[in-house]
Amino acid sequence: MSIKWIGAILIIAGCGGAGFTMAASYVREERALRYLIGALDFMTCELQFRLTPLPDLCRRAGKECRGVVGEVLKTLAGELENQITPDADSCMYAAISRVEDLPQRAGEALRMLGRSLGRFDLEGQLLGLEQIRSHCRRELERMSADRDQRVRGYQTLGICAGAALAILFV
Repeated sequence: MSIKWIGAILIIAGCGGAGFTMAASYVREERALRYLIGALDFMTCELQFRLTPLPDLCRRAGKECRGVVGEVLKTLAGELENQITPDADSCMYAAISRVEDLPQRAGEALRMLGRSLGRFDLEGQLLGLEQIRSHCRRELERMSADRDQRVRGYQTLGICAGAALAILFV
């Protein structure tokens, strides 16, 4: 009899853990977008006032930015300096592939950044950064609008699914 209860507790804990993991993933994705917006702001200021070369710009932005976005930008700086691939877009794809656990929305925005970096003059670069920043802000607003409900929903769904499975098996 006690083995059934131990199994039920393990099922509830496992499903609850999955729900809490989904909630943490959602929060991590939102945080990555915030970090990317900060990095884009920093890059815009650097370009406007110092005309920093692209590898240095990415390295400085990576140092200013925390989390997985900072890692991608630092890796991108290394890729650009090594010039293994011919353009910033290819270097960005290489940098993204080297960094693990990059949230989907942040990855899409970073790919957009890779397509715009190093292709235009100063005004074009600034315009490209602004477009990516506005895209990130729209995504962040969508995510922030229902964050509490969604996070609570993931957590509740995990626990309830575990309880339902435990009831079925016990």
